[in-house]
Amino acid sequence: MALPDWTVYLLCIASICGGFYICRFPKCARKTAWKNSLIGKLMARTEKPLFWIAYSLYTRTKLGYIFHKRQMKKARERYPNGHSRTQPTIINGIKIIPVPILSDNYSYVVIDTASNMAVVVDPADPQPVQACLEEEGAALQAVLCTHKHWDHSGGNRALKRRYSSCRVYGNAMDNIPGLTHPLSDKDTIDFGTRLQFRAFFTPGHTVGHMIYLLDGRMIGGPSSLFSGDLVFLSGCGRMFEGIASTMLSSLDTVGSLNDDTLLWPGHEYAEDNLLFAAEVEPGNVVREQKLQWVLLQRGQRLCTCPSTLGEEKQYNPFLRSHSQDLQGALGLQQKQDEDWTSYRARVLEELRRRKDIYKNR
Repeated sequence: MALPDWTVYLLCIASICGGFYICRFPKCARKTAWKNSLIGKLMARTEKPLFWIAYSLYTRTKLGYIFHKRQMKKARERYPNGHSRTQPTIINGIKIIPVPILSDNYSYVVIDTASNMAVVVDPADPQPVQACLEEEGAALQAVLCTHKHWDHSGGNRALKRRYSSCRVYGNAMDNIPGLTHPLSDKDTIDFGTRLQFRAFFTPGHTVGHMIYLLDGRMIGGPSSLFSGDLVFLSGCGRMFEGIASTMLSSLDTVGSLNDDTLLWPGHEYAEDNLLFAAEVEPGNVVREQKLQWVLLQRGQRLCTCPSTLGEEKQYNPFLRSHSQDLQGALGLQQKQDEDWTSYRARVLEELRRRKDIYKNR
């Protein structure tokens, strides 16, 4: 997820709130409470403390939704046909349609063409999602929501109103709009006889982030992973509500899946991510080949989804914290008293730090 431009919109409000807080409480009590609070601990990891106040306003108040509606309106005007051109992928009668939303998001419509039963992943804007469903003549059964950020959940309630039988799945820890069916790690969700999803609890980006694996065994093809803001093509999400060890565990969940699994991420970040990967692993030949392909695709505004997890394991630095080549490129070495998992978490933290600096994404 890019450093959100909603921070600019909310910083004025954040400044006012911060000023009110500072004026209201005595200095000693103020300092102690602020230092020990969750937001205080998060701010200690960043040079932009007001960002965290703005982030809280975005995720916990109506101000975030108001801004999201404004962004939807602007994106519809700027990209009347979507930010990218996409094509459906059909696997033995299961159709996966990337729906471009906002300036770089993707929602996904998954249809069992035999029954015209549909599931939608992360419908940030209900309008293009509904248009896709109507064009396909599909009946929406459920929304699978990866996390609470409005650019992934903003259309949940509208679709639930439009399709009365629609269920909304996600993790209750994330306060997902319109949630009807809370999920836990490794829960399975069946729609008809061919659409079976397994949910994985993958915190780090948010406290309740989940990813969804469409089981390929049910359709006689590769599985499909809808990764939200956990993993992108050659990238991973920012650690807004987690630390490196938490994020590493979530990324290891992805790394444990089969190499032929198709990756359907929540954003079109491929070009920028591969350019960053070139800075930290300039000698990676597979990454360079993928970059050239992505540049051709984006030159025509074509979608770069899906990649495969087998590919990602070769060039995505955030899935390669175990790689000695990457560790050397970052100038890191395992300390004598440091266990392997802690060391890999430190590698991931350094990668994410560099990526946060790189174009603030």
